[in-house]
Amino acid sequence: MNFLEKVKVLQNYYETRNFKKVLEGCKILNKKFPNHSYILNLSGLAYQGLENHKKAIQLFEAALKADHTNISAMNNLANCLKRTEQFLRAEEVFKKILNLDRNYLLVYNNYANFKNSINDVEEAIKLYKQAIIIARSQNINPVKFLIQLAQAFHSLNNVKDLLETINDILKIEPDNVLAHRMLSKIFKYSTEKPETMEHLEKVKKIYNKANLNNFQKSKISFILGKAYHDLSDKKKAIEFFIKGNQLFKKEIKSNIEQELKIINNTQEVFNNIKLNISHKSFSNKKMIFICGMPRSGSTLIEQVISSHNKVYGSGELSYLNNIINKNFLDKNGLSLKKIFELQTFDKNLINEQYFEILSSYKIKQQVITDKAPSNFRWIGFIKIFFPNSLVIHCKRNAKDNCFSLFKNDFQSSQLNWTYDQNDISKYYNAYKSLMKFWHAKIPEFIYTVEYEKFVTDSKSETKKLLDFCQLDFDDNCFNHQNNKRTPIKTMSVTEARQPVYKTSVNSSEEYKNYLSEMFENLI
Repeated sequence: MNFLEKVKVLQNYYETRNFKKVLEGCKILNKKFPNHSYILNLSGLAYQGLENHKKAIQLFEAALKADHTNISAMNNLANCLKRTEQFLRAEEVFKKILNLDRNYLLVYNNYANFKNSINDVEEAIKLYKQAIIIARSQNINPVKFLIQLAQAFHSLNNVKDLLETINDILKIEPDNVLAHRMLSKIFKYSTEKPETMEHLEKVKKIYNKANLNNFQKSKISFILGKAYHDLSDKKKAIEFFIKGNQLFKKEIKSNIEQELKIINNTQEVFNNIKLNISHKSFSNKKMIFICGMPRSGSTLIEQVISSHNKVYGSGELSYLNNIINKNFLDKNGLSLKKIFELQTFDKNLINEQYFEILSSYKIKQQVITDKAPSNFRWIGFIKIFFPNSLVIHCKRNAKDNCFSLFKNDFQSSQLNWTYDQNDISKYYNAYKSLMKFWHAKIPEFIYTVEYEKFVTDSKSETKKLLDFCQLDFDDNCFNHQNNKRTPIKTMSVTEARQPVYKTSVNSSEEYKNYLSEMFENLI
């Protein structure tokens, strides 16, 4: 085989995600063709596929040293820098690519995704639109970019542009599952709203098509479940919710054991740590960490708080989780020794790393929210390394919370435990145990918002919330549905854009006979 034939074989390995074979082949080729930019770039992609981002970055940089005009390597480098949260460097590389080639399609999409990730959604929208223009000029299907654009409009509650974009997608791909999924999130299905019933009929026809894979059929099942739930047809709704979960479970591996191990290990380690010893050095910016179970009302609470003119709502951030994994995790779990070391180290490295990442957001406000629900696992770290921060724990009726998880499909693989009733109950019980532990150790550090109380008397509860956050009165907090400053990129995007409502309280009651496996396991 000549060089091009060998490269084609390696490309096929890469497309089938056989990254080890790619690296073996690239190693052989590199001996014959040392410092070949294409081979170095392909090796970098393989390491990126294996989640070895440090090695991938080294290879992309080597590819660019061999050929500084290799825009593909440049684009891959920027993406890898973004993945490793080196945001300032990533943006420099994205800008450099645009200066070299204004028609390089991939950079518009990747740069837009980067801008979206740091909440510069308006700029992301401009880049997605440019990607669509270039794709059409090159006779490339623009649906991928239209989907991203629609999601950006959805996060800002720009319903008019969202609907127009979804219509554009469906003109090209009438059965596009993601487009129909977004429509279902906007719609409240009702016999008095003909457009919603028309959509239901379209989705039913798609469901019965033979060419759907399990992922697609699962998503359609959740759409149908939601529609029948809105229409109060509980029997059909639960049939589709169960079907959606079953189909998804066939394609993914549950991560429940890994999640339980993390939660249990955290409690075990922090049982031996004095949490009254907080770090003396920290940023003058104040974080409000809003955490709890997913679907417990954390998005609503963030929208209320971030409506305040002195608060910046950053949304659901993964940075604290990533920093803790990088600094404290070894093969045995969390390192007690490392926590002791950094607890009294001169520099507050955890605080510094976190705010270095946030510097890309160009935040002017002194108070910032981070509403990653899973941060409930890290409250001990927050107490030590973010001593001037506040923790708000969102608590919801256990059965309603678990049912809400079961009836939704999520984008994140970290929530792969939500497709099995038994797994959901196990996770909830572990969460409840850990929160009981934190409350016993540092009760004054955690403010609990009960969802049911909040939606019943939102004005009184909002005032209490503002008092805890040491924020003065601001009328905007009582009209959170008008908050356009904080993008919502989670499952709660539609609900949290509405005035406070009570209809989701006791929403699980009518489904209890179908959910006994989950409910009977709750402690």
